[in-house]
Amino acid sequence: MTSPVLHVRGSVLVGPAEVRPEIWVVGGRITYDAPSSRADVQTVRGWVLPGLVDAHCHIGLDAHGAVGEATAEGQALVDRAAGALLLRDAGSPADTRWIDDRPDLPRLVRAGRHIARTRRYIRNYAHEIEPEDLATYVRREARAGDGWVKLVGDWIDRDTGDLRPCWPREALTTAIAAAHDEGARVTAHCFAEESLRDFAAAGVDCIEHATGLEADTIDSFAAQGIAIVPTLVNIGTFPSIAAAAQEKYPTYAAHLLDLHSRRYATVASAHEAGVPIYLGTDAGGSLPHGLVAREAAELARAGLSTIEALTAACWGARSWLRRPGLQEGASADLVIYQADPREDVTVLAAPEHIVMRGTVVR
Repeated sequence: MTSPVLHVRGSVLVGPAEVRPEIWVVGGRITYDAPSSRADVQTVRGWVLPGLVDAHCHIGLDAHGAVGEATAEGQALVDRAAGALLLRDAGSPADTRWIDDRPDLPRLVRAGRHIARTRRYIRNYAHEIEPEDLATYVRREARAGDGWVKLVGDWIDRDTGDLRPCWPREALTTAIAAAHDEGARVTAHCFAEESLRDFAAAGVDCIEHATGLEADTIDSFAAQGIAIVPTLVNIGTFPSIAAAAQEKYPTYAAHLLDLHSRRYATVASAHEAGVPIYLGTDAGGSLPHGLVAREAAELARAGLSTIEALTAACWGARSWLRRPGLQEGASADLVIYQADPREDVTVLAAPEHIVMRGTVVR
């Protein structure tokens, strides 16, 4: 059965500085050339963006570990409804390859399963190993994922009662080189200050959260092009985590509150220094899915302009993940709004139409 031709009119935001009046979708793919036959044409209008990107979420995961396909499908549909049509799954123990066969669900870029130090992460989430096995597991997950590997860089050390790095620098250097040898990039969960120095020295590609950035690490990240995904919606939960930990781990609780109090200033300083920043929500563990618009608003609150927040959420993020946007011949994964998101980033919270593989699903 041949799908109808889709005619998208209005302001097609191909990039931050490129706007076209229309695109066509034929056979599920974008074209800027009008088809010779205009029979069976569906027309939609508005301001058009490539499908938004959530560069840090977890499909197939909840607070207790892997979930079944029905729950994972529901998570993906919530993200789709929010306009997030490209997801970097930043660590999940679930096998979600079946989603690739569903044209109605967002596209996934998987980082495999988290790799953590023994008893230094959330139960049932990660491979829990020791440093001598790190490179071996990194190679394994590099081959299982979609070009990314996810490490847990720091976590609470119950002996010291505070956040501490999980890996010796030498083990990180060997493991990251192994991932690069496999053609994969490495990202890492890091809250605190010290682990960031080790990861920068080891040649990491990206850091999740990055709340512990300071002047020296900001300079290192900017010089090396190390990206950050700040997950500011998630960092907003630090006070409640600190309150729960206060009695048993008061140093850890105070550290979290300090990181939380300077979260916007940290992101602003990184941005001003030229550190690449991309949008991610950390949905799927303790947070619900569908938070991409909230995270974009948080990035704007941290000092990114509306255009910069949109770049972190779509054009720039797609290029960084090596996935197409609104190019000729690309899959038609679009979000259409009835107001201009370049004027107000909160417009992202109200998509009018969502197009997946050329089909209007909303």
